[in-house]
Amino acid sequence: MHKKTLVVGASPNPDRYSYRAVEMLSGFGHPVEAIGLRSGFIGDIPIQKGQPLLSEIHTVTIYLSPENQINVYDYILNLQPKRIIFNPGTENGEFMQMAGQKNIEVEVACTLVLLSTNQF
Repeated sequence: MHKKTLVVGASPNPDRYSYRAVEMLSGFGHPVEAIGLRSGFIGDIPIQKGQPLLSEIHTVTIYLSPENQINVYDYILNLQPKRIIFNPGTENGEFMQMAGQKNIEVEVACTLVLLSTNQF
């Protein structure tokens, strides 16, 4: 099953894990939305700035430090995703608890590993 995924903290820099995640998600056939501080493209996927109106997001995968997540708590929770993946270094107890209270599955994992091991 393909899961529409939002990559938060996407970067147009090919050396960043968020860039690789967008590429890999797309390569596995998952529809991908990307938001970041700088607009640009990852392949043919635009990196949007701000908090664009999105719908039917299954998974949100986070590439922002915990202190930079505060500004997107409400935005992400209002998207009503089924799951939020906190990649290494993004673990945030406060946000995880908020998501759990909204019955959103929380996973502390690496999106790239989940995809490459068929656990996404």
